[in-house]
Amino acid sequence: MENLKTLENLKNVEKTENGAADAGGAKRAAAWEELRTRVASCAGCELCRTRTNTVFGQGTAETPLVFVGEGPGEDEDLQGLAFVGRAGQLLTRILTAGGISREEVFITNVVKCRPPGNRVPSTEEMMRCGDWLEAQLLLLRPKILVCLGGTAAKWILKTTEGITALRGRWLEWRGIEVFPMFHPSYLLRDESRRKGSPKDLTWQDVQTLKERFGRYRSGPCPVQKKEAAP
Repeated sequence: MENLKTLENLKNVEKTENGAADAGGAKRAAAWEELRTRVASCAGCELCRTRTNTVFGQGTAETPLVFVGEGPGEDEDLQGLAFVGRAGQLLTRILTAGGISREEVFITNVVKCRPPGNRVPSTEEMMRCGDWLEAQLLLLRPKILVCLGGTAAKWILKTTEGITALRGRWLEWRGIEVFPMFHPSYLLRDESRRKGSPKDLTWQDVQTLKERFGRYRSGPCPVQKKEAAP
């Protein structure tokens, strides 16, 4: 499979950089652009037949904090950008309220093409696309990986536990700290702000995330307008 070959090449880049510094990160940057190009032309599963655009993800590649959701929705499919619809706008508000800018993180999904009707991606689709996500994480080298929703958390952690049991816990994947949170689309279905509600728990989670992220931030925290909990 073509993406497996690309993944192996990226592992070789990783080994080279671990052994000797790559001036300016040129090899890593070239591998990142190659990966983006290959994802754009991927025909590894049936989702390629119904997509408008692949959604590689966006943000800075020089970040210790990466968010992974389930898959693109309609707005994301049309624009080729991750988390730009209603759920994405809520995610932006959540991060901003927690003192985190979208410009200082990277956001992507397990699958890079929209499943028809925004259904949950099948296991086969995630297996086919999982190599692209693994390649992204190899190159991004995050310190913290936030899994948005149960699908992403179960895929990354290889667990059967649901998101209600997983959220708010610090876990580990290949030496990376993993922090599951509710998916913003789930929050849109429950408007309650009562104590213990999904929105209340998410507000607690983003505060926890901000504190841990602060340990890895390089330079001062971006100036942000103080906002209430979303």
